[in-house]
Amino acid sequence: MKDVYTHGHHSSVLKAHTWRTAENSAGYLLPHLDPSMRLLDVGCGPATITCDLAERVSSVIGIEPIDGILEKAEAARAERGADNVTFEIGSAYELRFDDAEFEVVHAHQVLQHLTDPVGALREMIRVTKPGGLVAVRDADYQGMTWYPEPSGLDRWRESYRAVAKHNGAEPDGGRHLVQWALDAGVERDQVTASVGSWLFTTDEERAFWSELWAERTVTSAFGEQAREYGIATLDEQNIMADAWREWAAHSAGWFMVPCGELLIQV
Repeated sequence: MKDVYTHGHHSSVLKAHTWRTAENSAGYLLPHLDPSMRLLDVGCGPATITCDLAERVSSVIGIEPIDGILEKAEAARAERGADNVTFEIGSAYELRFDDAEFEVVHAHQVLQHLTDPVGALREMIRVTKPGGLVAVRDADYQGMTWYPEPSGLDRWRESYRAVAKHNGAEPDGGRHLVQWALDAGVERDQVTASVGSWLFTTDEERAFWSELWAERTVTSAFGEQAREYGIATLDEQNIMADAWREWAAHSAGWFMVPCGELLIQV
C-alpha cells in the first residue's frame, strides 16, 4: 500500500510543524548528542527541529519524500545560518546511505504515518554505526486528554483515527514503538523508552492549538480525506471546528498530547 500522509501540507499543518523545536520535541535525545556526531533526520519537514539539532552535532542531513517541503526547510536553514545542514529527497524505506554511516538517526512524528514502520526502522538501524542511536518519537491520539470536554472533540478524535487507519497508518504510534523496534530485530535491552508531552493551556497556547486544528479539520488533507472516505461530512466537521473554539474559550482549558519516545542503542 502506498503511504498517504494523513495531515497533508496545508498551511495550518505547517504552522504546527514550525512550532516544534529540539527542546519541546526531542528533549529525550539532547543529552546524548555531542559535536563529533553526524546525524540523519528522517522526515525533517520544515526543519525547525533539524536546525536546532545541527547546533549540537557536526553535521545533519535531512530527508523528505516531497520536494516542496524541502523548499521551506532550505529557507529555515538559510535564516538560521545552519551551514552544516543539507537536505535531499529520500524515502525512509530506502535510505541511500551506506551501512553504519551515522552516529544518530532521528525521526519525529514519522513512524505513525507509515504503512511499514518496522521496515523504516530496519533501514534507520542499518545506517547507524555500532554504538550509535536511533531516536524516534510519535504521538498517541487515543491517549490525548482535554478539559473541558465538548462532545465535538470526541468526534474529532474518532474521525482522525478512522482516517489514519484507512490510510494504513497507526494514529496511536507512541504506544507501539517498543513492539516495532522488537519486530525490527532489536533486543529488548537495546531499547530505552520514555514518554514526553505537549501541553496547551495558556490563553496563547489554547488559541494557537485550537485554531490550527479547527482549520485542519475542515480544510486540510485530513478533512478532505474524511469526507472522501465517508467518515465525516462537512457539516460534522464544522461542528468539530466549533468544539475546538469552545474548548479554547475556557480559561481553564487543558489539552495534553502524550508522545512515546524511544532510543535504540545499535
